Amino acid sequence: MPSTPPDGAPAPLDGTLPDAALAELAQRPLSFYLHVPYCSTRCGYCDFNTYTAAELGPGVSRASYADQAIAEIRLARRVLGDVDLPVQTVFVGGGTPTLLPAGDLGRMLGAVREEFGLASDAEVTTEANPDSVTPEALELLRHSGFTRMSFGMQSTAPHVLAVLDRTHTPGRAVEVVAEARRAGFDHVSLDLIYGTPGETEADFAGSLDAAIGSGVDHVSAYSLIVEDGTRLAARIRRGELPMTDDDVAADRYLQAEAALAGAGMRWYEVSNWARPGGQCRHNLAYWRGDHWWGVGPGAHSHVGGVRWWNVRHPVAYADRVGVGHSPAQAREVLTESDRRVEDVLLRLRLSEGLPLSVLHAAGLAAAARAVTDGLLEPVAYQQELAVLTLRGRLLADAVVRDLTD
Repeated sequence: MPSTPPDGAPAPLDGTLPDAALAELAQRPLSFYLHVPYCSTRCGYCDFNTYTAAELGPGVSRASYADQAIAEIRLARRVLGDVDLPVQTVFVGGGTPTLLPAGDLGRMLGAVREEFGLASDAEVTTEANPDSVTPEALELLRHSGFTRMSFGMQSTAPHVLAVLDRTHTPGRAVEVVAEARRAGFDHVSLDLIYGTPGETEADFAGSLDAAIGSGVDHVSAYSLIVEDGTRLAARIRRGELPMTDDDVAADRYLQAEAALAGAGMRWYEVSNWARPGGQCRHNLAYWRGDHWWGVGPGAHSHVGGVRWWNVRHPVAYADRVGVGHSPAQAREVLTESDRRVEDVLLRLRLSEGLPLSVLHAAGLAAAARAVTDGLLEPVAYQQELAVLTLRGRLLADAVVRDLTD
């Protein structure tokens, strides 16, 4: 979710959605994102809507958070009406969701199940830091219905973890993957960050080797983005650390592709690789433009071309859901043009490709040029799909701009 939401229009206190949006509910799957806005410490690169105990202040408590989230889930049921909507995916993110007791996360999932039902093959994921779970907690999460764990590994190099202000030890991520497997999780993902100041090619190679050797079926690898207002940005501004380098980031991406593809993981989104059947279906729902309801402070939602975002601070969120009001701060109704541009922006990132039928005349001409320039796959193009080549993935933002101008 972005650190600063757009202005938008006022959102109704009861959360009511336009009839046109509700009419689209049966046309696409529904997912839930459950945001847990708590962290034990704030990582220096992070600008997510999260809070440490010292930042929260009075008037809010982790102990009551599950009940507040459940109140919003019940509001979602009232807003979306009686249409049969078994939920296909649930993703609990943060923050560090596993700072809450496993039982609280289970109760939140139980509310989604009770109000909407879960599809028989529903994917249910929670994020966790490697040092925020125990084997016992993992067993409780699996018993509660969670099917997938996503751990923030970031790196195995001690000096890189120190720059990122990560608290886990270099080997803990591999250990916790094994614990998750023993708890019964068939699907486990690790997140890596590359391009951290001071990281070497050998450092990143070691992180990739550890991730692959752990036996996970999914790896996400993201280039470090230095966000304004973060502790990392301040350190770079003061000259304590060098600025990140785009050329280095491109080299690291090629390194990730070579290592992960060599280990049998195929890219399915620009920053995500998986073994067959290991793709994160929840994230695919975002990229394909499906419906999702985001629960929690600062969470974003999208249903039928209406997008809204909740108030950001946990105190304001608790106040609103406590009196039965929608926690939405504002919303926007996307035009057909908005939705088409977003379709190009998101679906072009997928290996399954973007149907050329989505493009207007100028975009079709740009797609033909992109094939000639080696940015789009020629075989897919002949099948009426725009699929990025490896070079195209490195220049994905530029390709999107050309196709949508």
